[in-house]
Formats: sequence, C-alpha cells, structure tokens
Amino acid sequence: QVQLVESGGGLVQAGGSLRLSCAASGRFFSNRAMGWFRQAPGKEREFVAAISWSGGSTIYADSVKGRFTISRDNAKNTVDLQMNSLKPEDTAVYYCAAARSSRYVINHNEYDYWGQGTQVTVSS
Repeated sequence: QVQLVESGGGLVQAGGSLRLSCAASGRFFSNRAMGWFRQAPGKEREFVAAISWSGGSTIYADSVKGRFTISRDNAKNTVDLQMNSLKPEDTAVYYCAAARSSRYVINHNEYDYWGQGTQVTVSS
C-alpha cells in the first residue's frame, strides 16, 4: 500500500511561486508514475502534471505548461511540483496521486492512491 502526504501549499500573490512536495511511504513508489491534480470550489478535479516512474518523461496540462515543473526523487520517495508565475485561476486544492502503471497517465481513474490535498490560494 502507498500512503501520500502533500505539503507546501499556502497563500501567494499573483506572479509568485510555491513548491509542493509529496512524500510517499510504501515500497512500490519507484514502480509507479506519479501525478498532481487540483480541484477548485465548484469544479471537477483536473489533471495538472504527471511523471513516469523513472522521471524521464513528464506531461503537463496546457494551462500550466511553461509555468509548472514536476520532478521526483525515487531515493527519497518524493515528488514535487514547482509552480511559478502563479495566477488566481491556479487557486485550488492540489492532490498528489500514484498511478497503477509506471508510465505517466492523465486520467484520474488510472490513479489508485491519493493524498489528502493541500490548499493553494493565489491572490490578485
């Protein structure tokens, strides 16, 4: 079983940066692709970014491409999301998730472990 704990959320002004971190416990972390999703009030959960088990392949939602960077450290069982040039529309609860496969996927149904979420609020 994989347990995920996110940290690093908070309040930031538009144009600022935040770095989210997800710590994973469990021996299967290095075999799984990892992803970040977000959910704003009244909206459905949406894909943000994903990374393959090796860290060699990444994919981003168009809305964050060029501003966000996903990375992982399999030795430390962590996956991070560096968020730059933040916009008010980035405000949401951000979730870390572990995929069933080693290749990155964007469909939330392909992820079977989720963290509790961390709030990111971007003020204008």
